[in-house]
Amino acid sequence: MRRRGRGPVVAVLVAVAVLALGGGAAVLYLLGQDDEAPLVTPSASAPAAGTGVPEASASGPTSAPSAPAPESSADPRFVKAGQCVRNDGPAGGKPKLLISDCGPQTYEVLRRIDGATSGEKDAAAKCAKVDGYTNWYFFDSELDTLDFVLCLKQR
Repeated sequence: MRRRGRGPVVAVLVAVAVLALGGGAAVLYLLGQDDEAPLVTPSASAPAAGTGVPEASASGPTSAPSAPAPESSADPRFVKAGQCVRNDGPAGGKPKLLISDCGPQTYEVLRRIDGATSGEKDAAAKCAKVDGYTNWYFFDSELDTLDFVLCLKQR
């Protein structure tokens, strides 16, 4: 009888082990990452406010609170040009933009620019080409396909 070598079996086991270790390392890497918070920054022509978005009102909302909308309906990742956003973040803290009805203390989205952004300078440069903008907001994630810039007009 002819005896087969163990070479092919060992090669397959080594390949499976390498793939398993690589996948586990990728999961650990992703779990260890903190997503950067989206930034809202005023343009040069906007009034000097820390984030460029009006702070949440200390007196609270003017109407009775309603049931919270699903995350996707108010999340700025889904906003389109012509819609408005408001800042529900804490005073002096990180901004938390939510899609809302247009009114006082909101921002109208004049233009949405999807695609990779490198930060504040890039967002300012992109919005500089938009007539009437007063502020800009950008979201920079690890996946460039999720990045976007909003060119805003304070109402």
